Amino acid sequence: AVCSGTPLAIVNRMPTRLRFRPVVLAALLAACATNPVTGRRELALVSEQQEIAMGQQGAAEVVASIGLVDDPALQQYVERIGLALARRSERPNLPWSFRVVDDPVPNAFALPGGPIFVTRGLLALMQNEAELASVLGHEIAHVTARHSVRQISRQQAAQLGLVFGAVFSPQVAQYGELLGQGLQLAFLKYGRDDEREADDVGFRYALAQNYDVREMDDVFEQLRRVGEASGASPVPSWLSTHPDPGERVERTRARAAQITQPLDALRTNTDAFMERMNGLVYGENPRQGYFDGNRFFHPELRFQFALPAGWRAQNTPQAVIAMSAEQDAMLQLTLAGRGSPEDAARQFLSQQGIRAGQPTQLTVNGIPAIASYFEAQQQQQIVQGMVAFLSYGGNTYQLVGYAPQGRFQARDAAIRASIGSFAPLTDAAALARQPDRLRSMRLTTATTPAQLARQSTVNAATLALLNQVDSENTPIPAGRTVKTVVRGSTR
Repeated sequence: AVCSGTPLAIVNRMPTRLRFRPVVLAALLAACATNPVTGRRELALVSEQQEIAMGQQGAAEVVASIGLVDDPALQQYVERIGLALARRSERPNLPWSFRVVDDPVPNAFALPGGPIFVTRGLLALMQNEAELASVLGHEIAHVTARHSVRQISRQQAAQLGLVFGAVFSPQVAQYGELLGQGLQLAFLKYGRDDEREADDVGFRYALAQNYDVREMDDVFEQLRRVGEASGASPVPSWLSTHPDPGERVERTRARAAQITQPLDALRTNTDAFMERMNGLVYGENPRQGYFDGNRFFHPELRFQFALPAGWRAQNTPQAVIAMSAEQDAMLQLTLAGRGSPEDAARQFLSQQGIRAGQPTQLTVNGIPAIASYFEAQQQQQIVQGMVAFLSYGGNTYQLVGYAPQGRFQARDAAIRASIGSFAPLTDAAALARQPDRLRSMRLTTATTPAQLARQSTVNAATLALLNQVDSENTPIPAGRTVKTVVRGSTR
């Protein structure tokens, strides 16, 4: 509201505590800019150069932390579709990039200034190129409409107002910290509005490239089904501002009903899309580490270790993390670089707030290591733990287990046993373990997901989801290309 109307109208719309602060008003008015998509004047405290820099830095962190799917042909395919959409948008000259990240969770996201990512988990739910173009168009719209810039600017403006309020008003000062923490909730409605706008604009982008945008609702329907099957939202909590998938289905169908151009000229490019899906890793990739009971195996890095019995564990690109059933102790395995265990231990134990025990040189299953007990101040409590650094395969690994002071003694033996279980992986079957992969094929006879499941590594309900049919007993007609899942060989 700050950027629309006359200066007097702007003053009248401002909070009372800011109306007579010309420095604030001048700063906000100077930052007004025209949105390239909507044509509206709005607050923009981030320049295009800053927007691009933020996006590039964020993209590098995404690639480093999540990783990309190792398939140049697939990456080029997605990039080609995305660039064709972006170069016909209102911001064609941004440094656009479109990449597939190696994540089984269905998701897609845009960073400021042009980087767009889609997960292989979301690709697996799609049936054709038109669906992919709709998703990429949606993410492009977030960037062209400067949604992230809008959010950042609103937060900065609110913080600016709180700063001035704190200086001039003791009543505001005492609530400043609380209001700052609540900014995210205060702007949640804007996030949902942005998502609806991105749906509308992305629909327009895809239609301009002659894609059959009637396919767009199938993506939202798939997300709804995934969410119902898992009992939770299919997207991470930081993307919870998306509208309900059911609402998005209805809005997409309403938009499609208003298309005036000939529908038979719209394209789906199903065959080209299905060809690129053939061989794509499906689900968790055991080559990046997997659990078998309470043991963790990493075929690529050729190591294994055991977790304490009953502990819940998760494998992420950055770490293997386990928590006790009582949630009072943690164990974490990370890569500590390529230096010596002694150097890694010295760096860890010399951190501020850590009181180290006496480091001990030892050998763990033939692997040179160094270990030490420690205490550390963590927020409002003291934690006690053991850390070990092991040199294996050209890498140094850090295994650290800890618990609040007074509880560590009860967990000490289990943590030491886990550290002592770190060993080379030599089992041929574990070393050869391959991921499940999608396989696309054209049906010669009508088939149901239940029939496909007889020669698949996933159940019929999953195959119904992957092929966008209602149930495991729904017939899929002959001549249609379907996806199944098989135990993988290389692509």
